[in-house]
Amino acid sequence: MDNLEEDLTCSVCYSLFSDPRVLPCSHTFCKTCLDSVLQVSTNYSIWRPLRLPLKCPNCRSVMELPPTGVEALPVNVSLRAIVEKYQKDSQPRPPSCPDHYRQPLNVYCVQDRQLICGLCLTVGQHQGHPIDDLQAAFIREKQTPAHLLSRLSDQRWAQVCELGEQLEQEKAHCEGLVRKDRLTVDQFFHRLELELARKREAFLEALDNASTEVSQAYDPLIRRVKDLQEEQLDLVSLGSSVEEEDSPLVFLEKVHLFRERVEVLIKTPLPSAIALSIHPQAGEYLERHWPAVTIGKLEEAPIPRVCCCAKSRGREASLGTEVGGGQSASWVPDLWSELQPTPAVVVLGLLLMAVALWINPVGGASLGFSLLSQFSQLVHGLSSEFTTTVLEVAGLVYTEIGETMDRWSSFFSTLGEKVFQQAAAFFKTLSSY
Repeated sequence: MDNLEEDLTCSVCYSLFSDPRVLPCSHTFCKTCLDSVLQVSTNYSIWRPLRLPLKCPNCRSVMELPPTGVEALPVNVSLRAIVEKYQKDSQPRPPSCPDHYRQPLNVYCVQDRQLICGLCLTVGQHQGHPIDDLQAAFIREKQTPAHLLSRLSDQRWAQVCELGEQLEQEKAHCEGLVRKDRLTVDQFFHRLELELARKREAFLEALDNASTEVSQAYDPLIRRVKDLQEEQLDLVSLGSSVEEEDSPLVFLEKVHLFRERVEVLIKTPLPSAIALSIHPQAGEYLERHWPAVTIGKLEEAPIPRVCCCAKSRGREASLGTEVGGGQSASWVPDLWSELQPTPAVVVLGLLLMAVALWINPVGGASLGFSLLSQFSQLVHGLSSEFTTTVLEVAGLVYTEIGETMDRWSSFFSTLGEKVFQQAAAFFKTLSSY
């Protein structure tokens, strides 16, 4: 409607067109507006007689009007009809019936005390109700507002105000509870974040310790190998310089020194390569232990003691245990690294094998042969890298003991089941008698 009103507005007076007239240039203006423009044009222009000059306010085109002036211009009939219809539609309409489209509310229903239309009275829900005309109803209901206002007492107002205050207080109380719960949630998850961060730092610290162990194990060997490489390269350079020596005295002296250094280098034993493994692996450990961790037990979540273990026959010694969750198995390499291959150690191993044979002949025999084999390798395989061999033996012994204990556990479990079955059969036989 706003755009339509803009199109129906005169560009001179900025009001709706009143008696619109069309100029030869096809622009339309109000008749009164064109009279004012024509009067100004004739006051300040010299024109030929019997002709009135007029300049269009929009396009500035000058045109001639007959002596009758604006009256001679044609009326824009279509535009005038549109303006009249627009003005009629813009006027406020009387209220219409909500149930019957565009039916005026011109009847008052006495029974329901509301305005209705003729269709409501004849075919609608107010059919057969007593009615009255609007003027009589107006006079009768004139005192109704004062009567209704008298019913709105101060006590009612006080109750409404008290109820409003009570609702505001309840709302403030509930909002306080929500804020308190929000703070509790923030603190709870903040503690979880701190605990998770602490566990993460502890895990990374264990990995850093394992990295330090790796460096301590490999760095000395790598330095020795690099020293041997540098010594050999130095000897190669020295040999080339000796070959180019022409003086017999200097040549023989250099050859003697060169021979001694070569002999020392050749007799220097090469360090044995060690194969270490990191245990436990972080991914496997987390998948095995952490899925069962609950939020309430997060502080007790296990953190492994990551250590370097020597590989033996393609198997890694499974020696990593939890921090604070039992004794660590890292004492095995430490203990074996301090042991010396003395006869007392051999006798102790034989005694252990005899005890195993007495408890479980089958499992003990296999364990004894394994121990005997490892101890024989230990005694006859002494070298400058004894620590590596001892770690391998310790890993195998630990593995064999674990397997033997598993076999014993399975044996006793099977034995218990058989005894229970025999007892059940015996009592069943007694009950049948």
